Amino acid sequence: MFSKEESRLLRQEFWTSFGKSFPRKWLLYDTKIKGFSFKFHFDTKSALVALDLEDDLENRINSWEKLVALKGILKSEYLPDAIYEEEYFLENGKEISRIYLPLEQKASIHNKNTWRDVMEFFNENMSLFEAFFEEYRDMIQP
Repeated sequence: MFSKEESRLLRQEFWTSFGKSFPRKWLLYDTKIKGFSFKFHFDTKSALVALDLEDDLENRINSWEKLVALKGILKSEYLPDAIYEEEYFLENGKEISRIYLPLEQKASIHNKNTWRDVMEFFNENMSLFEAFFEEYRDMIQP
């Protein structure tokens, strides 16, 4: 077991190391679409890349319908294993819509032996997510 401080330092070390290993500016929250963001997630049990819709329900539904219309393209040309969940609940209970791709192998931010695989997974798959977004941004925007 790790103390909270040890865990915090490991997380900080991972993200610093990731930034140095793959130095580029990710879109993440800078999509210019309200409530529409890309996220990296890595904890003690799993790692994933995600596209989250967190706007009010009406705008979320509107954006979700556009993403569902593009599902065939996303899965055939970019991320074949992407998972679409219209109703996804975050740990805090908040409901969002999410398209995500989990890392299939076991990984923990507390295990440095898994870091390289997670970093490569993040870099490859977030790059594909962003390429899809850039190509179809005009169709996705409200």
